[in-house]
Amino acid sequence: MQKVKLPLTIDPYKDAQRRVDYEGYIPGKLLKRLGESVCNVLNDAQVTLSLYVDPQRLTVIKGTAIVNVGFDCQRCSNTFTQTLDCSFFFSPVSNMDQADNLPEIYEPIEVNEFGEVNLLEMIEDEFILELPLVPMHSEEHCEVSATEQVFGQLPEELASKPNPFAILANLKKN
Repeated sequence: MQKVKLPLTIDPYKDAQRRVDYEGYIPGKLLKRLGESVCNVLNDAQVTLSLYVDPQRLTVIKGTAIVNVGFDCQRCSNTFTQTLDCSFFFSPVSNMDQADNLPEIYEPIEVNEFGEVNLLEMIEDEFILELPLVPMHSEEHCEVSATEQVFGQLPEELASKPNPFAILANLKKN
């Protein structure tokens, strides 16, 4: 299948009336905000979109997006690769006051003054939401073993030191 570069903006209302399907990619170099959150974006984002009108007469943007990114492991500091894979259901709204009227299955997405959705921002936001809170290797691939990690115990030399806040406890008693 031929790789097709996706447009930066789409008109969801017109595309939904025509039941347009998009399958293509967004160049990794355009994902600047994602690139600031990870070490590097390793490839182009593969995106599929389907636009249609549902039985409630709502315009729907349904899709998936996949991209590989590099992280620094927070346990061993080595870099590793992770795939960000997201799926989404959006319904375009002209202002966020209309978002309360949408069914729970749809997330609202605001259209600009021309009635278009910025596809790049929409996909990039979904990737950012998929980022892990603490990026780490799986334990079997990490160089720091479980035996080297200490949880809830202080080494003896630190445990025997006097508490620096003991003086405050005396002041509190007076």
